[in-house]
Amino acid sequence: MKEYDLVIIGGGSAGLSSAIGAYDEGLRSILIIEKDKFLGGILLQCIHNGFGLEVFKSELTGPEYAFRLEEMVKSRNINLLNNTIVTSIDNDKIIKCINDLDGIIEIKAKAIICSTGAMERTKEAINIPGDRPNGVLTAGLAQKYMNIDGYLIGKRIFILGSGDIGLIMAKRMTLEGANVIGVAEIMPYSNGLSRNIVQCLHDFNIPLYLKHTVKKIIGKANLERIIISKVDDDFNYIDGTDIEIECDALLLSVGLIPYNPLLEKLNIIIDPITKGPVVNSHYETSIKGIFACGNGLHVHDLVDNVTKESMIAGKYAAKYVNEQVNINDSFKMESGKMISYVLPQIGFVNEEVEVSFRVKTPLENKYIEIYQNDAIIKRVKKNFLLPSEMVRIHFSTSSNSVIRIGVSDA
Repeated sequence: MKEYDLVIIGGGSAGLSSAIGAYDEGLRSILIIEKDKFLGGILLQCIHNGFGLEVFKSELTGPEYAFRLEEMVKSRNINLLNNTIVTSIDNDKIIKCINDLDGIIEIKAKAIICSTGAMERTKEAINIPGDRPNGVLTAGLAQKYMNIDGYLIGKRIFILGSGDIGLIMAKRMTLEGANVIGVAEIMPYSNGLSRNIVQCLHDFNIPLYLKHTVKKIIGKANLERIIISKVDDDFNYIDGTDIEIECDALLLSVGLIPYNPLLEKLNIIIDPITKGPVVNSHYETSIKGIFACGNGLHVHDLVDNVTKESMIAGKYAAKYVNEQVNINDSFKMESGKMISYVLPQIGFVNEEVEVSFRVKTPLENKYIEIYQNDAIIKRVKKNFLLPSEMVRIHFSTSSNSVIRIGVSDA
């Protein structure tokens, strides 16, 4: 059985960044296990630019960002195991995995970082009524077909959901000659970044139907048309608002879900809102020595933030292995008024914590307030707040009572 101080499961942006963070903290016995042939994960199919402005101070495409991380990993001589699927982890941190070359492999680790990414919600996950023809697929899969495999998945395309991948694909497919008829969003606001709404929809005169959803899918072997309808505040269809649209492809951009089958089998505590594991400010899960980061922890808006978070996870995984972590009293963090979730869920007394959170609805001219024992310990003015964009605030406290984060009028 091979042994490593730290094994990282997943070689996307989170896995590569956490390996760099652990190495730079002094750890040398590190292994990254990646299921695919190439490192980089979802970044490899994101050929648009806009990555790296914070981490690398350059505007990069997804593959360029992945290449820079990979070069940083290789320059540190970190061990890699590609084309390998992890099948299980046990409570003794023994990892079982399999590949074509070695067959079944067992690896013993002192610490583990899970950076297994997220999966897209499908049409089955959101229960769209109607037929089940060819031509209905997730936006991420369409992105792979176009950017990796070279296939245009349709000529008349409609998109359900205003997530960033769907918005980016609206622009990409328009540039490739497809007619993107429109985007429907069930919420009264877009779930994509503001810059993507402007650059991918407004710049190409692609209509955005807010408070609309797909009511029915119609087609035999292949998609023929869809019916969209306006919804009320309870998401019920409004009579008389149906619009029938002829199309040969329907892309679903309706959100991502952290993918953690390995951690779920260990009965690690999962947050019901984020769908990722509950972690402390070291990004350690409810099992000592097992850490989580990236979209497998919670869905991020920017890959730069994945890198920053994952480097912290790698740093504390290294400290855990080297027994350098001094654990102080802990406190819980909770979401208050107008906040959908807060992460990490646990902090430590007298340690600076970077807390990340999302608001429930778009807001203007508000204060973000951090409360402890009903007293405000930090207040930050924000002119604009959007559910699609993470907010990050640093703070520290000398008390172990519950922290609550909320929003108030400016």
